[in-house]
Amino acid sequence: MRKYHISKHNSFYTVGLSYKNANANIRGLFSLDEAASDSLLGRAREAGIEGMLVISTCNRTEIYGFAQHPFQLIKLLCEATSGSMEAFEKVAYVYKNYEAINHLFRVGTGLDSQILGDFEIISQLKKSFNQAKKHGLTNHFLERLCNSVIRASKRVKNETEISSGATSVAFASVQYILNTVPDISSKNILLFGTGKIGRNTCENLVKHTENPHITLINRTKDKAEKIGGKFQLVVKDYSVLSSEIKKADVLIVATGAHSPTITKELIGSANPLLILDLSIPKNVADHVDTLPEVSVVHLDHLSKITDDTLEKRRSYIPQAEGIIREVQAEFTNWLESRKFAPVIKALKDKLRSMKEAELDFQSKKQLDFDAAHADLVSDRIIQKITKQFANHLKEAEIDTDDSLELIRKVFQLEVDTP
Repeated sequence: MRKYHISKHNSFYTVGLSYKNANANIRGLFSLDEAASDSLLGRAREAGIEGMLVISTCNRTEIYGFAQHPFQLIKLLCEATSGSMEAFEKVAYVYKNYEAINHLFRVGTGLDSQILGDFEIISQLKKSFNQAKKHGLTNHFLERLCNSVIRASKRVKNETEISSGATSVAFASVQYILNTVPDISSKNILLFGTGKIGRNTCENLVKHTENPHITLINRTKDKAEKIGGKFQLVVKDYSVLSSEIKKADVLIVATGAHSPTITKELIGSANPLLILDLSIPKNVADHVDTLPEVSVVHLDHLSKITDDTLEKRRSYIPQAEGIIREVQAEFTNWLESRKFAPVIKALKDKLRSMKEAELDFQSKKQLDFDAAHADLVSDRIIQKITKQFANHLKEAEIDTDDSLELIRKVFQLEVDTP
């Protein structure tokens, strides 16, 4: 494996946890809202971290950053969340340099999503980069890496059918309702929370249930009214949430709070009620499902629902991986070029210095010396020589470090790679 030149002093790490090994409760302990992410990035800059991205979704929380040791990044994460070092170590993963790069490509192209082919992570990646940029924690490497992942994601989405069909958390929740609740078109459905997942779920409810009894409630009523107006749905004040729950047959919770928004006390003595909790951390208190007439289904269960659409998507994984390899190879070639670019520049400067000295000598020695023509020819030769060296350094089978050191010694170059 090539020694990808990423940073002179630090390594590039991914530290994080995801749905694969961490359940919803654990993921909730380490989830970060925008304010917490800002706080973490601020402390990272104060600690001298040279570059970092923070990604926190319902499926994963990850930090991508430069550090002497991954513990520096893990410590920042634990300090910014309710999670402990011990809890993190039980479910976490740590990737370094090439493996960290490869992981971000798989995440960004939907291959590592809880529902295969879900590209929602790309908008989160863009947001994370902009947030890090505000804190002065981006650099050429991170910018190039993010742009490469975004480009790979677009190609996978456009050139394969890995995201074809209606499969998402929002769709899975509605599919579960359709399969579980008889005569759904006549039932009372209450959607609490109109963020991104709530909006998508609402759209799927309207499209697939043909139910005229859907009610929306959001802490900020005007947000719910925008969606309610679009689909001609009933919108109620947050103050009547408890009474509306008592009328509901199905309650969908898509709030983004860091503590439960739905409790036993709020539900009271409800009629038979199905609750779908689409939130991370869980926004339905654990004791709610002890109520005799209430059943609670969480996001993780919904995400395991597979159908023909997902089976079809899996057939496109090899094609997607081929695209990733192609885009990633371009990125790593650029990465390697950063290593030898200063040496090639120093070599070119040294050859030009030798050229100038020789042209000066020849112009004094020969009365009819054509300096302009000699200058042109010399520059073309220098260009060919430096290109030959650059092509050699790009070859996978050579040891780049040894070759660079040899060039430095032969041409007596004083240069330090970045």
